[in-house]
Amino acid sequence: MTECERDSDDVEDAACPFGARAIDVGVGNLYASEEFLRQLLTKAVSAGASDIHLKVGQPPGVRVSGDIVYFKTERLTPEDTKAAARIIVEGALSESEFAALLEYECSYPVPGVSRFRVSVFRQRGSYSVVLRAVSLGAPEADKLGLPAPVTELAMRERGLVLVVGAAGNGKSTTLAAMIHCINAKVARHIVTIEDPIEFLHTDLKSCVSQREVGRDTKSFAAALKSALRQDPDVILVGEIRDTETMEIAVQAAETGHLVLSSLHTPDVGRTLNRLLALSENPTELRERIADSLQGILAQRLVPNVDGGVALALEILVATGTVREALKRPEQNPPLKELMERGVTPYGMQTFQMAFRALLKQGRITKEIAAQYLG
Repeated sequence: MTECERDSDDVEDAACPFGARAIDVGVGNLYASEEFLRQLLTKAVSAGASDIHLKVGQPPGVRVSGDIVYFKTERLTPEDTKAAARIIVEGALSESEFAALLEYECSYPVPGVSRFRVSVFRQRGSYSVVLRAVSLGAPEADKLGLPAPVTELAMRERGLVLVVGAAGNGKSTTLAAMIHCINAKVARHIVTIEDPIEFLHTDLKSCVSQREVGRDTKSFAAALKSALRQDPDVILVGEIRDTETMEIAVQAAETGHLVLSSLHTPDVGRTLNRLLALSENPTELRERIADSLQGILAQRLVPNVDGGVALALEILVATGTVREALKRPEQNPPLKELMERGVTPYGMQTFQMAFRALLKQGRITKEIAAQYLG
């Protein structure tokens, strides 16, 4: 048990990373006040929190530099978390829908502070809320430190680009940066389908139409079908979750659109297998993906030496050799070998190469490198 996992009476201890700068947000059942909720979220963001947890039996918790630590205030009651959840979903759900809620995702803005990606769910019969802070504006690739192949893939005229990785590894941020890159450089119609909308895009050179599942459309698949009749040049599908969404996304890429999407797969090698598992005809789909794929970016966020995180990227660019390997893997070198060969001129790399580069740059420790390379 770490210092930050002890009984909440001990959260002020200096051994807890948040202890010396814990925030006194007051006491009492104040969570029915939106002003109070916004004050709490504002103070959390100011303290560098990436996520805020509201759970019965604990004070409000925040994730700072990878660890969850707690505010100096009373433990939350079922009435507190219910009141906070009701404020966040207000207007989206009826009273009966809210009472029957088991899990629900949405966005919640605090003007001048941040937007939050929110998950409201039940645990042990009570409401819990987790809020992920996201930037008010669209992220920029250079400020994120994304390498050139990322923006080069964003500027392709057509095809399928996938950003993959486990939850919480920055896929949505990278996709938003790619959309911003297109928006800033060329005149296109960009349609995004998200669950929920995280980053707001202001029209620059492009026209950006953002649709949220549950508020603007019933599902990814329904919105994707509709998008094909909305004169799009670029379509962002927040996540490929099912067979229907996958089939329509590939079809859109085949018919002259640039399609950006994400998958919860850990690396480039297992991404194709995940897509094939969604298909009733994997042999045909393998050919279609090989022809339409432009590239795959696999992401991992790891602790860096400064207490923040560093991004490790595995990059596959769909060259002619890669397409042939995707179609006939038994007759060609494995993708890992092709990524190692494709550093010049395509900027490809494996995770092993990415971690060695971060270690050489002094951005991660030998222990972190060994943990992820081992």
